Amino acid sequence: MTDAMDTDVGVGSLGPRIRTYRQMRKITLRQVAEQAEVSVSFLSQLERGASGASIPTLHLIAEALGLTLADLFSVDPAPAHRVLRAAERPAIQAPGVAKFMLTRRPLQHLEVLEGVLREGATVGSRTHRHGDSQELLLVLEGSVRLLLDDDEHALDSGDSIEYRSSSSHCVVNDSGSTARVLWIISPPSL
Repeated sequence: MTDAMDTDVGVGSLGPRIRTYRQMRKITLRQVAEQAEVSVSFLSQLERGASGASIPTLHLIAEALGLTLADLFSVDPAPAHRVLRAAERPAIQAPGVAKFMLTRRPLQHLEVLEGVLREGATVGSRTHRHGDSQELLLVLEGSVRLLLDDDEHALDSGDSIEYRSSSSHCVVNDSGSTARVLWIISPPSL
């Protein structure tokens, strides 16, 4: 008897969908293949519809693309207008920090997050980096310091700074009051 988790999934439009997401994120076949622990040849065949893949393999590919497995199987194209109600925003909570996703999944060309940093809170670290996207940090309220590679930038309400997400970056709120920031990342980084 075959385990359902090890059987191949029909290719249909799955391969082209994987290619579309990979290209939107400006990620090479090699980068996805390495992260998903598959060969470049296999991934290329999958994208062309010449091969199928097991559910566990598709799960690894989805993770490498910053997607869920359900995102890969969604046959409905994303509508041109997608509303995300404030009460439905996915949130990430950490001590002193709340981050809210402002863009709906599956992420396409853009990722936007709002961050609320209480006094003394830090997001990231001196070594934090992700992907190689264009990232913009906009201070909505209060003031923060951005530690960017070997530089430090003091930013007040209304200030913004652009950088590559592959640079090490860390946002620190040592201003004495709560700060609100916005991160805009294109393409979405992993």
